[in-house]
Amino acid sequence: MNIFKMKNKKLSNILTLGFALFAMFFGAGNLLLPPLIGVEVGENYLVAMIAFGLTGILLPFTGILSVVFSGNDFNDLGNKVSKIMAPILGTIIMICIGPLIAIPRTAATTFEVGIKPFFPTMEPIYGLFLFFLVTFILAIRPSKVVDIIGNYLTPLLLVLLALLVVVGIVNPMSDFLPSEKTFIESFSKGFIEGYQTLDVLASVIFAGIIISSATDKGYHDKKSKSQVVIISGLLSTSCLLFVYGGLIYLGATSGVSNPEISRAELLIQIARNVLGKYGLIAISLCMIFACLTTSVALTSAVGTFFSRLTKGKLSYTLLVVICTLVSFGLSIKGVDEIINFAYPPLAFVYPIVITLVIYVVLFGKYIKSKIPYALALLFSSIIGLLGLLKIIGLLDKKTIEKLNHIPFFEYDLGWILPSIVGFMIGFIISKVKK
Repeated sequence: MNIFKMKNKKLSNILTLGFALFAMFFGAGNLLLPPLIGVEVGENYLVAMIAFGLTGILLPFTGILSVVFSGNDFNDLGNKVSKIMAPILGTIIMICIGPLIAIPRTAATTFEVGIKPFFPTMEPIYGLFLFFLVTFILAIRPSKVVDIIGNYLTPLLLVLLALLVVVGIVNPMSDFLPSEKTFIESFSKGFIEGYQTLDVLASVIFAGIIISSATDKGYHDKKSKSQVVIISGLLSTSCLLFVYGGLIYLGATSGVSNPEISRAELLIQIARNVLGKYGLIAISLCMIFACLTTSVALTSAVGTFFSRLTKGKLSYTLLVVICTLVSFGLSIKGVDEIINFAYPPLAFVYPIVITLVIYVVLFGKYIKSKIPYALALLFSSIIGLLGLLKIIGLLDKKTIEKLNHIPFFEYDLGWILPSIVGFMIGFIISKVKK
């Protein structure tokens, strides 16, 4: 009987943690981005789905594994390379997934999709103020964040999303649109759009929250704690795979041929076409719950990270207040402007974090020297910086043509081969030193 109770308790904990992790990941970008990908790639939706799944599902799960294998939080992961690099990269990540991009985007999306259709004359500032007031109230008690999200908000969100996806697949709105993109262009589109989810960046931070919550639930030894966190991660990624795939499919069969349509308008149109007059209500509730859960998790993560970084000199409560106020100010810009602004910094940061996560998971157990990881990150950073300069228009055509000789550089994936070369050089150096 006791064994049965223990198994039930473990299952309950895994469900709570897994659903909480899904909700933390699944925010504004995760709901807005996939349908437009489907519109743009049309009949090539499968290859785009695979590519988006790599940066939006597989790599975030790898990010969780990298932290689990390294210790209890991002600092343990960063220390695999350098004790100096860990707080610097951690700060960049937290600013991106916090008050600079992700949190303002969740609020702006909530207003444009979840509130404005019902109150078209409402000024954005009032809706955004209400959103951040609720975020602040829930985030101010970090110990309750995971349970609130996992037990109450996520199940309703998943039911609504499943309803939209299943009905849309059973009764497609139209045939697949022909695509002007090649397979490699469709793959690149899905892969790069996955950056906008911010999930790889968030995964190395959220892993610490989930590990801490697992510890609070009684899993203290490394084996049981790792097992619970990994299974919870698999649950969340399974949910993400179903939702992402469904939303890309809905976009590809939406009948919308105008790639200039705003992401919010497209989502609203799909919801209305699939679920009729109740579609707008369903998608509004989805958006509100998806964005609110992510906003609460991110605000809590920002407060926790910088409080620990300053060794308590800045209190958690003060940091939550600052994060909330800055996010509120930036959210007034609107969804599309925030997304357009976000791409350049993400194109620089993402390759660095992906490189760190992948190499630690693949080789962290066998290669203890820091040199291979440091050189892989250095090479990724250089290519990421060149990519950033290209995106913001600071490179001339001749320079870009030369850089395009780097494999996949023209598709914004030029960091892949250099990071491998850097790791191999670092490995050779570490062997020679020994």
